[in-house]
Amino acid sequence: MQRGTGTPIVLIHGFGVDHRVLLPLDPVFDNHGDWRRLYVDLPGTAGTPIGAVSSSEEMAEHARKRLRAELGDEPFALVGNSYGGMMARRLAHDFGDQVLGLAVLVGVFVAEHDNRTVPEPTVLRVDPGLEADASVLDDYRQEAVVQSPTNLEAFRRHLKPGIDAVDEAALERVSQAYALDADPEDTASGPFDRPTLILCGRQDHVVGYVDAWRRLEHYPRATFAVVDAAGHMAHLEQPSVTATLFTDWLDRMVQHHGRSTR
Repeated sequence: MQRGTGTPIVLIHGFGVDHRVLLPLDPVFDNHGDWRRLYVDLPGTAGTPIGAVSSSEEMAEHARKRLRAELGDEPFALVGNSYGGMMARRLAHDFGDQVLGLAVLVGVFVAEHDNRTVPEPTVLRVDPGLEADASVLDDYRQEAVVQSPTNLEAFRRHLKPGIDAVDEAALERVSQAYALDADPEDTASGPFDRPTLILCGRQDHVVGYVDAWRRLEHYPRATFAVVDAAGHMAHLEQPSVTATLFTDWLDRMVQHHGRSTR
C-alpha cells in the first residue's frame, strides 16, 4: 500500500501482523513534509502469498527484489517494527548510500528469544471500561503495559486484523529459520552513518532495549530512546512521544542530505 507523494519511506511490519500496525505513524509523515509511504506486507501476511520463502534470509531477499523493482536507484528511508526492524537493519546495509535514514521501532536485535535480555512482563495501569471480545482482550493483554480503552481500540484497529489474517502455517515455517545468517552490523565494512532512530519500550518483554543499546556505536547518527510506560506496542501506548521522535528523525534526514522534502 502507498500513501502520499515525495521522498519514499519504506515501512516494514513485525512478525505475525501486517502493514496496519504502522498506520498510526502515517499522520506524522503526512504532516511533516512530502513523504511517499510504502507500506510493505511481507509474504505470509495480508494475503501476500508466502511462495517459496521459508527463512528470514529469503524474506530479506524478497524485500530486496521488491524494493529494487519499486524504487530502482531512487533514495529512500526505512522504518522497521519488531521483526521488520531486523529486516530494515539488513536492508539499510544492503542498499548502502541509497538509504537516507533508518528508524527501528521496538526492533529485533537478537533473533533467538532465549538469548534476548528483556524485562519481566509488567502491567503499569489497567483502566476501567476495557470491553471487547474475549479473543481481542486476551491478545491485547499479552502485550499491553498501559491497558486503557484508547489503547485497546488502537490494538483492535491496527494489530488484531493482521494477527487474524496471517498464514500461520507459512510463518511457522519461517520461524524455524528466524535468524539471519549474520547480523548486518557484524558483516558491514563500516558503521551506518545516516540519521537513525532506535526507539525501545522500557517495559518491552518481547525484545527489550539492552540488546539494541549494545549496537549503538555502529550507528553514530542515532537517537536512542527508551520510552517509559511502553512495551512492544510503544507507538500505540506512547503516541505523542513517538510522534516527536519520528518528527525529529525526519528533520535530521532533511538536514543531513541538504535538501528539503517540501
